[in-house]
Amino acid sequence: MIKPLSIEKLRRRTNPKDLGFETTMDIGGLETLIGQKRAVDAISFGLKVSNKGYNIFVVGSQGSGRTTYTLERVKENAKKEKAPNDYLYAYNFDNPEEPIALSLPAGKGPELAKHMSDMVEELKGVLSKAFENSEYEDAKAQLVKEFQEDVNNLMEELRSWALTKGFAIKRTPQGFVNIPVILDEDSDSESDQDQEETHASPDDKKTKPKYKEMQQEDFEALSEEEQKELQKRSEEVSQKTLEVLRLVRDKEKELKEKIKTLEAEICRTAIMPYMQELKDKFGDEGKLGEWFNALQEDIISNFSVFVAAARDESISEQEFSRYDLNVFVTNDPENGAPVVWETNPSYYNLAGKIEYESRQGILATDFRKIIAGAIQKANGGYLILQAEEVLRNFMSWDTLKRVIRTQKIRVENLGEQLGIIPVSSLRPEPIDINLKVILIGSRLLYHLLNIYDPEFQKLFKVKADFDIDMPRNLENEKQMALFVAGFVQKEKLKHFSADAVAELIEWSSRLAEHSQRMSTQFNKICEVIVEASAWAGEEEVVRKEHVIKALREKQFRSNLVEERIFNSFKDGTVKIQTDGLKVGQINGLTVVDMGDYSFGHPVRITANTYMGSEGVVNIEREVKMTGPIHNKGLLILESYLGAKYAQEFPLSLSARITFEQTYSGIEGDSASSTELYCLLSSLSDVPLKQGIAVTGSVDQHGNVQPIGGVNEKIEGFFKYCKVNGLTGEQGVIIPEQNVKHLMLDHEVLDAVASGKFHIWAVKNVDEGIELLTGIEAGVPDDKGCFPPDSIHGRVMAKLRGWMEKAARLKKDLDKADRCAREKQEKETDEDKDKSNS
Repeated sequence: MIKPLSIEKLRRRTNPKDLGFETTMDIGGLETLIGQKRAVDAISFGLKVSNKGYNIFVVGSQGSGRTTYTLERVKENAKKEKAPNDYLYAYNFDNPEEPIALSLPAGKGPELAKHMSDMVEELKGVLSKAFENSEYEDAKAQLVKEFQEDVNNLMEELRSWALTKGFAIKRTPQGFVNIPVILDEDSDSESDQDQEETHASPDDKKTKPKYKEMQQEDFEALSEEEQKELQKRSEEVSQKTLEVLRLVRDKEKELKEKIKTLEAEICRTAIMPYMQELKDKFGDEGKLGEWFNALQEDIISNFSVFVAAARDESISEQEFSRYDLNVFVTNDPENGAPVVWETNPSYYNLAGKIEYESRQGILATDFRKIIAGAIQKANGGYLILQAEEVLRNFMSWDTLKRVIRTQKIRVENLGEQLGIIPVSSLRPEPIDINLKVILIGSRLLYHLLNIYDPEFQKLFKVKADFDIDMPRNLENEKQMALFVAGFVQKEKLKHFSADAVAELIEWSSRLAEHSQRMSTQFNKICEVIVEASAWAGEEEVVRKEHVIKALREKQFRSNLVEERIFNSFKDGTVKIQTDGLKVGQINGLTVVDMGDYSFGHPVRITANTYMGSEGVVNIEREVKMTGPIHNKGLLILESYLGAKYAQEFPLSLSARITFEQTYSGIEGDSASSTELYCLLSSLSDVPLKQGIAVTGSVDQHGNVQPIGGVNEKIEGFFKYCKVNGLTGEQGVIIPEQNVKHLMLDHEVLDAVASGKFHIWAVKNVDEGIELLTGIEAGVPDDKGCFPPDSIHGRVMAKLRGWMEKAARLKKDLDKADRCAREKQEKETDEDKDKSNS
């Protein structure tokens, strides 16, 4: 008979003396991550390799320290690197809809923007004074004078030539007209009007012939040929006049160009020191130098705006917005490479956006409204994202992959991305991207991306896998102590005694569900540290009892459902028997997971067996209350029964098995061995001890297999037995493989130590049925026969009896059927004879 497990196997203890300190005040804090060498090495490798595609996917469960460590490690690495360039967006003087991206050394972006702003303000006054200078006015007047002289000469030549053709040129409000003239033989001098029109001097009057306008009668006095000749000459004069006027307009354009050139030279001279200072300070090579040159020419072209602004004329500030600079991304040269941790990676937060504002009722934008996203801010450094959040946000995942693949990004709003409605908007110049992306996510998400996204493996070549637990050895136990010391120092909590730390270590093994492992869910461990410090009250140091108190109170805050279930056991609403014997009934164990808290409780399983050929039928399965794993376990039971008892004769069996008073779905195979014990009890008519609960799955050969939640299951049954009174005969049978998972509560340990409760570990069904019945399972002899008083012998005898009885019944039924047929045939023959006669 299997003996109960010793108390040493029920909970692995940590000796506080082995930790080497009295309180955490005596030791320093932890400087590295515990038990995650694989993940630590992977992150270090990923950060070291700068080749394309070597981005990192950090895999692990929440609370394992994956995010905290990743952030700290990346920031540490980033400090050693050179800060990347700043990026600014500037007005494109050639194509305003395509702002230009300018790159400057780290920290120079805001400096250039301020310098530009100050320079523009200063140039308003400088240019105003430059054009108030007398030299400018004199030079401009000289150009105008030369222009007027040229025009006068052209017009005088035109008038002189026109007179030779018999016409005078006269200015009217509608322009110049040709007037035919004839010699005035009666006048000694030209009229004042003639002098004005011909611009003749007094000296010329004495030598030039005198003319007067031709009257109608003069024209009519001309012959027809003379009139035609006059008309022809009029056309010549008109054509000549047009040619002269074109020359005058050319002179006007020439004057404007000369004035413009003069103004440009004056403006250039005025702003040259400022532009040279700009270039000397920020450089004039490449794209930046080209933009500075374009800036200079634009200021020269628009100097009048500067002058008007200096003279307090009504000039909108919008006129000067073209000279602003949008500091798109800036980096501190002293802080190394940027590290951006974006918790809400929406498309706009990730890729940037172009904002709009209402101007006189119209939505408008310009290059100053281009806003950087996390990708641009992390350029030259590191971008850390939660993978699930990226996938949850529309277009974020595709955008991130495209940027990693092309190493470029253009800020554009979703309308342009989707291409649904063409919208006239800015098209900022793309900027080059060089960053390392670190995604943090679950294992499931990592595997799904690997399977369903063909680009994923090419873009994220480094997997940093954070384990859910670590080996429990003295080195790691001491590391855990250092972690506790560092955390209490950081959070300014009370220091922990060695026995308190030992209790925490033991609880971390309980959290890991393995006595030889320790959990890496440091967030949960930190919660207990904080709460234990609070429960320490006025005491200077947190001790073991404070940690136990914190754990019990944490459990109490979450166990309302558990309490309600156990109340239903106490008041008899749910029937559970924990003493005595009963055939075909056993206590199974189940675990309820509430998310933040899980607990076990017993469930009554019953079985009825009888003659038939239906096999084992689970009632819950028939009403579709079971899952596929549970159904698999049931089929394994049928296989076990057939292999065990139907080697010499066919199995003639019908069985019904059910979980009594369960009204929700059932899944898992952890009760398959329990169901088998119940069936064997019913088949052998041997009662089972109701004070012993059972958990464990079974294979087709009767070997008991490990299950999950073993601690919760044992404690759940113990609580119920305690309520009804411990008899010293109660306990739980578990699979032998689950012994290493045992980290039982102190209350259970005390009961075991006093002999009031027991834990048995079995390898197979035979060991379990012997514990439950006190009768040997039975070993077959050379002929395959079991001892008649053994469990298997009794089961075999009943099944053989059912088979023989079924055979006899079948024989009798066959005989009755044969007689009935013979009688029917005889009657049929007699009826035929009568009809023939």
